[in-house]
Amino acid sequence: MTSRFHKLSRSFYARSTLEVAADVVGKYIVYDSPDGKLVARIVEVEAYVGQDDPACHAAQGRTRRNEIMFGPPGYAYVYFIYGMYHCLNFVTEPENHAAALLLRAAEPVEGIDIMSRLSPGKKPIDLLSGPGKFCRSFGLTREQNGIDLCGDTLWLEDRHEPQPEIVRMSRIGIKEGQDRLWRFCDQNSPAVAHHS
Repeated sequence: MTSRFHKLSRSFYARSTLEVAADVVGKYIVYDSPDGKLVARIVEVEAYVGQDDPACHAAQGRTRRNEIMFGPPGYAYVYFIYGMYHCLNFVTEPENHAAALLLRAAEPVEGIDIMSRLSPGKKPIDLLSGPGKFCRSFGLTREQNGIDLCGDTLWLEDRHEPQPEIVRMSRIGIKEGQDRLWRFCDQNSPAVAHHS
């Protein structure tokens, strides 16, 4: 079965963040979790690029929290915000160029019973329809920070499906850098937050 799907390699992530953002929508994220295998189709991401992006965690330079963003591409950057939500990012661009994609929304494909246990009372399409919801339903925390996305625990897959219709919008929930249309969404996905 896996022969039809191929795991995205380091070189996929080692490119311009905006190129990766356009290509990653429609790909699948797979997590070999302690509770079982979870799979979802990525439908919304936001790009955060470098130290001249005021909304990027690296804007203030390198810290212990954002260290992973400066490292090699193809690693998971998981951070904790508002004292309650975890957010998953994919580190992009060559080493020492801090950039990442925030996974904003996905559609559940496999392991929905596990996701529903972690986020009770949600309809399947709402389980992963936001960055905090995604991490909670996938069981991701700061413990997964720094996981190699080219390894065997958490990875992205190309399932060779047609590229979705992608729309670009302004990023959500930030005070600065809203003029950049760096949110990439599958226009036809019900899991996407369509407010601009």
